[in-house]
This record gives sequence, C-alpha cells and structure tokens, in this order.
Amino acid sequence: MAKKKSAAKNGNGDLDFADRLWAAANRLRGTVEAAEYKHIVLGLLFLKYLSDAFENRHKFLLRAVTDPANTEYYVKEAPAEYIASVAEDKDEYLAANVFWIPPQARWSYLLANARQPNLGRLIDEAMAAIEKENPKQLRGVLPKIYARSSLPAQTLGELLNLFSTVDLVNGDTVARDILGRTYEYFIKMFAKAEGHRGGEFYTPQCVVRLLVEMLEPYRGRVYDPACGSGGMFVQSRKFIEAHNGNPNDISIYGQERNEATWRICKMNLAIRGIPNENILLGDTFTNDLHPDLRADF
Repeated sequence: MAKKKSAAKNGNGDLDFADRLWAAANRLRGTVEAAEYKHIVLGLLFLKYLSDAFENRHKFLLRAVTDPANTEYYVKEAPAEYIASVAEDKDEYLAANVFWIPPQARWSYLLANARQPNLGRLIDEAMAAIEKENPKQLRGVLPKIYARSSLPAQTLGELLNLFSTVDLVNGDTVARDILGRTYEYFIKMFAKAEGHRGGEFYTPQCVVRLLVEMLEPYRGRVYDPACGSGGMFVQSRKFIEAHNGNPNDISIYGQERNEATWRICKMNLAIRGIPNENILLGDTFTNDLHPDLRADF
C-alpha cells in the first residue's frame, strides 16, 4: 500500500495535491465513461471524508476517557469495555457534528475487503447503512451504484487504495477546506471530461465568484433555483469568510432537477460543513418547492 501523505497546507499546495490525485484516479478509469466514473469517484471521496472525520472523533474519545486532564470524559481506571462503549456511542459523534458510521461502513472495513470480488456490493451496503444512520442530511444522497458499475472489482479496490493515501485529518481537526478544494477540483475536471454535458452540473468558479461579489451576500437567505453542484453556496460562504463575517449569518435554499447532480451538491455542501437540508430535488419551473421563500439573494 502506498505511504500516506500529509495534508497540504496552502491553497496552491491543495491544487497540486488535487491534480496529482486526479491524475492517479483518471489513470484507473480505463474505458469507463466519465459520466459514470464521476459518481464512482466522488462517492468514494465523500466516503473517505466521512470515515476520516469519524475515525478522528473515535481516536479523540479513546484518548479522552484515559486522560486525567480531560475533566469531561476521564474516568479513573476505566475498564476496557467502558472505554470501547464511549468510543462507540453514536450521540458522542452527533454532538460534535460528525456523521455516525456503522462498523460495516467504515473505510478500514472496506479497505480490508478491497480484494474481494463482491467489493461493489459491500460499498453499496456501506452507503445505504450510512444514509440510514444519518437521514437528516444524507437520505437518498449517497450513490449505490458500485455493484452494477462497469468498473472491475480489482480497479475499484485500487481506487480504495489510492484514496487511502489521502490524509484528510490535520491535527485534531478534519481538513474540510483541503477536501472541499479537492472535491471541487474533481467536479471541474469531470465537467471538462464530459464536454458540453458538464455544464449541466458545473459553472466555472470565476463566473460564480463574480456573481457573488456583485451580490455581496453578507447575511440573509441565499437562493439558487438551479443550483447544480452548489457552487453559489460555496462561494457565498467564502465571500463572507474573506470579509471576516460570520458564515452562519446566511441560510441557503436551492433546487435541482437532475437527481445525480442534486446528490453531488448535497455531498459538496456536507464536506464543507454547510447545512444542506434546504437543497431539494425537483424542477423549479414545474414544481417550485420553495413557493413561500422570501430570498434576499
């Protein structure tokens, strides 16, 4: 297995890192169409994020129970069973805004089965299990396409090994911005690979950034009736942070008619810690799902 790499520390480093990761993943694509491969890769990248965030919290809890300096969790001479029960307490993860990942859906379990011929089915079952445990943000969002994809099981295992070299944890935190940049970069590259069809789910970042700078959404309700992969919402948060504002001063609302694109959007926002509950699936022209919304932008 390849040696694990440390997370990049700056914007340019992030892009170099994302470019290297994209090149490696694209080499494994073979004859699979970009339109199909996109969902395979983005789904796995999101699963890696979920697992890294979970494992980071898991390690924290194991340390905290045995650390006398941690007055909240420390239990003197705590038995191993108690320590394990704290580390497997779902509420401890939800309280920290970390998705709960059941054992059979964790990256370590899938990686241990990376050479199995039924790996695609195991990944599909992992995605379904995660959705079941985290319905508020993830119901119907995760791709369950791996068992029936045209990508060979061996190549799927190689993708798992590739993404296992990615360290999305920086100290005691998950490097959301690094992963967010990487995820956004992959979306852009898949859009290029698909040609004119890529415009259905991706608008160039420079265009979205210009629009956001013209709107200046410091606070209020931001609405995109054809939100694609969610670039408008991501750039709005970046705009606020660049002006030393509070990202929580805006709430986002959106609608997307293409189900596959809607899934990408929901994952893109979740990676960045942006609430995605108000991103709904449907055609705004024929079925406006935010009819009473009074948006500010």
